[in-house]
Amino acid sequence: MSSGGQSPAQTAVVPPRGAALAGVIFGILAIVGLGLVRYAIPADASKPGVWLADPHRLSAVRFALDLVPFAGIAFLWFVGVLRNRLGELEDRFFATLFLGSGLLSVASLFGAAAVTDALVESVAAGHTNRGTYYLARSLGDTLLNLFAMKMAGVFIFSTCTLGLRTVIFPRWIAYTGYGCGLMLLLIISNWRWITLVFPIWMLVVGGEFLWAEWSLRRPRPATPPR
Repeated sequence: MSSGGQSPAQTAVVPPRGAALAGVIFGILAIVGLGLVRYAIPADASKPGVWLADPHRLSAVRFALDLVPFAGIAFLWFVGVLRNRLGELEDRFFATLFLGSGLLSVASLFGAAAVTDALVESVAAGHTNRGTYYLARSLGDTLLNLFAMKMAGVFIFSTCTLGLRTVIFPRWIAYTGYGCGLMLLLIISNWRWITLVFPIWMLVVGGEFLWAEWSLRRPRPATPPR
C-alpha cells in the first residue's frame, strides 16, 4: 500500500519537462547524418572507395556515424512522448504497428551504420578487396534505403492514423505524413536523398509537440476582476 493513501494515478511517473524535444533532436541529427553520408559516399557501389582517400569525405562519414547512436536514443524518447500523449486512447492495433515499425527502422539504421563503419575501418587497415567493398556497400545501402526507410514509412502511416483518431497533433501534419510515408514506400529505391523526408517530418512533429508543451506550461496572465 502506498503511503499517504495515494492512488496509482497520483503516483504515476510524469515525463520530464522538455521530453518533447526528442523529436526535434532526432530530426536534426538524422538530417545532418544522412546528408553527410549522401554527400560523401557516391551512389555507385561498384566503384571502390575513391571517397575513402579523401580525408574530408572520410571525416564527414565518421562524424555522421558518431551521430547515429544519439539519433536512435532521441527517437526512442520521441516514441515514449508519443505514447504518453496517447494515454488511454492508444489503439492496440495501430500502436503495435507504430512501435514495431519504429524499432525495426532504428535497428536497420544501426545495422547500416555498423556495416559502413566496418567498411571504413577495414579499408583504412588495408584488409578490403573489391568484392568485399561491393558486398559491404550493397548491404549498408539495402539496410538503409530498403528496410529502414520502408519501416519508417509504416511508422509514419500508423502514427498519422493514431493522430487523426486521437487529435494529438493537427490534421495537416497527419495528411502531410501520409504523403511522406507514401513517398518512402514507393520512391526510396530511385532517389537516395528521399531518405531526408522521414527526419524532416519528425522534426515538424517534434516541433509541434514542443510548442504545445510550452504553451500549456507557460504562465497565463490573471484575468482582472470585473
